[in-house]
Amino acid sequence: MSIIDSHCHLDFPDFADDLDGVVARARAAGVERMITIGTRVSKAPGVAAIAERYDDVFFTVGTHPHEAAEDGAEDFDAMRAFAKHPKCVGIGEAGLDYHYDSAPRDVAQRVFRGHIALARELDLPLVIHTRDADEDMAAILSDEMGQGRFRAVLHCFTSSRQLAETALDLGLMISFSGVVTFKKSEDLRAIARDVPLERILVETDAPYLAPTPHRGRRNEPAFVVATAGVVAEARGIARQALAEATRANTLKFFSKLPPIVGEAPQAVGELPQAIGKRPQAIGSSH
Repeated sequence: MSIIDSHCHLDFPDFADDLDGVVARARAAGVERMITIGTRVSKAPGVAAIAERYDDVFFTVGTHPHEAAEDGAEDFDAMRAFAKHPKCVGIGEAGLDYHYDSAPRDVAQRVFRGHIALARELDLPLVIHTRDADEDMAAILSDEMGQGRFRAVLHCFTSSRQLAETALDLGLMISFSGVVTFKKSEDLRAIARDVPLERILVETDAPYLAPTPHRGRRNEPAFVVATAGVVAEARGIARQALAEATRANTLKFFSKLPPIVGEAPQAVGELPQAIGKRPQAIGSSH
């Protein structure tokens, strides 16, 4: 099976002692690309170095909402410079997190809007973190999309069906992590069932949120296969079909990712080119 882990954090200390093994296990599991996601501009050199070390690892640059009040959170000149790196494929992760409220909400919103502006300027996809902030997230996305289209994904989606509807109406992608495999996640699996196939990505968010049956362990990119299996089961399709679809979606969304040699990605569907267009409404069968 060929699959992509669209969101992990290989620069985190959890992987410091065995990163070569982590990457090797991912490859053995069929993971052909890994995107290690930026959380602080000050850590971007280390994130980029990991991407340079492995041919199949790529990275993004940005400020996580937990760090939105820190010095350098709005150093968009530095982000712009890192975005020129051939292996930098996106901006983020950025967004809103009202669960921890690590930054004042007005500051977090300003920093988030700055990331949207940068992603729009550079025509790079934006990786969005949102937690317990559905109303403000929907309002900001709607307002900003009205000012000019940009590509974005709601990563590790655990929010409401209403936010999923809004995101799809605005042309966003939705990414599912190991949370979708948890016993209590029936509502999330129903959303994963109903989102149009061409709008789905899968991820680990490693080292966090290891999927069942690995729950309680350090998560790693190889485990994205388990998440894909549960999403496929929820949709009533083969895991291979889900893997191929999300692989094609990820290569299209993160358009700086190079083609995978030896196997052309299967076309799954065009991303919407205008606000308010999506292939099929959530809530229908796919």
